[in-house]
Amino acid sequence: MSATEVVPCMLTALFAAAAVRALRQAVLTRAPGCRSRIDHLLHAAMALAMAVMPWSRGALPGLPQSVFFACAALWFPLTAVRSGRERQLSATARRLPYAVGMAAMTWMSYRAAGHSHQTMAEGVPTADPALHLGHSMGESRAGSVVTGVLALYLLTCALRSLTRDMPALRKTAEASGTSTCLKGACNRFWDGVTALGTVVMLLMAH
Repeated sequence: MSATEVVPCMLTALFAAAAVRALRQAVLTRAPGCRSRIDHLLHAAMALAMAVMPWSRGALPGLPQSVFFACAALWFPLTAVRSGRERQLSATARRLPYAVGMAAMTWMSYRAAGHSHQTMAEGVPTADPALHLGHSMGESRAGSVVTGVLALYLLTCALRSLTRDMPALRKTAEASGTSTCLKGACNRFWDGVTALGTVVMLLMAH
């Protein structure tokens, strides 16, 4: 295995494991209603798409993926609880990182579709090459800004999730005598590593 294949293989393993975990949670969840199950299924779909993305960039239909994950990005804030303004804001804030993760997947699918379209159009002469070059540079700058904002937010979420339980995890676990805190720490760990993997994928796609 070459050095350039190590990172894609690690990302594939990470997101494949995340997809299996999300599917397991979707099956085993006992939360009332269907929101929790749909959440897990959306996470599984995103993880599966991310797992194959390093090896099939441009091969999968980008537009349907973009539309699907854009709808998924809207699902998380729109399905926050609606009883009480403060509670709704809190629930929306908790679900915002998932929405941004889906938005990042939407952006990567969109860029992959655009790259595929550009590759197919290579060799076609343009009436004004200078105008085409300026337009491409403008799109590149705007794309860099979007990628940077998404990556910075997800990196912040990843670091927060991965470091939140470190100082007092053992003490809290011993004091509680239950597995609740460990389950929460496990969920935050997976949120953190998948957000970190998404950041790497964003930068690789860019």
